[in-house]
Amino acid sequence: MRGILCRSLRLELVAGLGIALALPASSMAAENARGLATETTLTVETHELDGRTQTTVHVNVVGEDGLAATGAVVIRDGDMQLAGAALDLKGHATFELALPAGDHIMRADYIGDATHLRSTSEAATAQAQATTTPNFQVTIAPTTLTLTPGESGSLIASVTPQNSSALTAPMFVTLSCSGLPDQAACTFTPENVEILPNATIAITSSMIVTTQAAGVGTASNRRGDPVAWALLLPGALGLGGLAWGLRRRQWLNRLTLLALLGLMTLLGATACNARYDYYNHGPPIPPATPAGLYTVTVTAQSSNGVTAITNSAKLALTVQ
Repeated sequence: MRGILCRSLRLELVAGLGIALALPASSMAAENARGLATETTLTVETHELDGRTQTTVHVNVVGEDGLAATGAVVIRDGDMQLAGAALDLKGHATFELALPAGDHIMRADYIGDATHLRSTSEAATAQAQATTTPNFQVTIAPTTLTLTPGESGSLIASVTPQNSSALTAPMFVTLSCSGLPDQAACTFTPENVEILPNATIAITSSMIVTTQAAGVGTASNRRGDPVAWALLLPGALGLGGLAWGLRRRQWLNRLTLLALLGLMTLLGATACNARYDYYNHGPPIPPATPAGLYTVTVTAQSSNGVTAITNSAKLALTVQ
């Protein structure tokens, strides 16, 4: 009885020791499953450009392991999101913003990725000076978008007038985008917006980002048309015979030239012709929009024929 009791106590001690040793390991595994903590820093610089205040925002995100993070970051002015962008290989992103006159409290929100946790920077202040030059601010909502190839996403681009009382005639602003991946496109409706003198309300445009799914098709028949081969093979053998007999009979010169001309005509009308291959085998299968994280720049530009005003906002586009 005493032996059984001792063995039971030893088993309980071993089990307790195993649990005690396993707890730190399981805690570490759970911590790793949650992801690495990150630190987001933000710096703001302002400078005057053509009588208006231009704001440059730099964002940097690093993990607790000291390595640069990946993913997207969003810039906020108070509660309003201004722009989003993908971090580069160094965990850095830069924004050029045209802020309305006044004081602004700005933060950067890192939205995390598969291995990094979210984080928010400390606040940084920026002051934009009032100007007598007509200007505008462009923003997009949302500032991040995730699509799978073949899907489309809708956003709203807003153009907010600034100092429009200085306008003596309507100002027309053209919207465009750049930085899209291959096999993707964006459209604006309307593409051109009008700012009237003394206007204060934002003018909106519907922005659609489209991606492309991989095309569906059948493999081309690379063996060619049997009829074409039936014509080409005897022709090639005949030319070989002509070339062999050319050294013996000079009168075959003209016949050889005619045969060559006929063969070239035949090649142009069969599978050796690009148009023939296109019409009989169809166009190549279109590829899908490649997966990745992209920074799309939405640009708003206006010109009076002498000087141009250009402002932009950024969108963080993820293609899965």
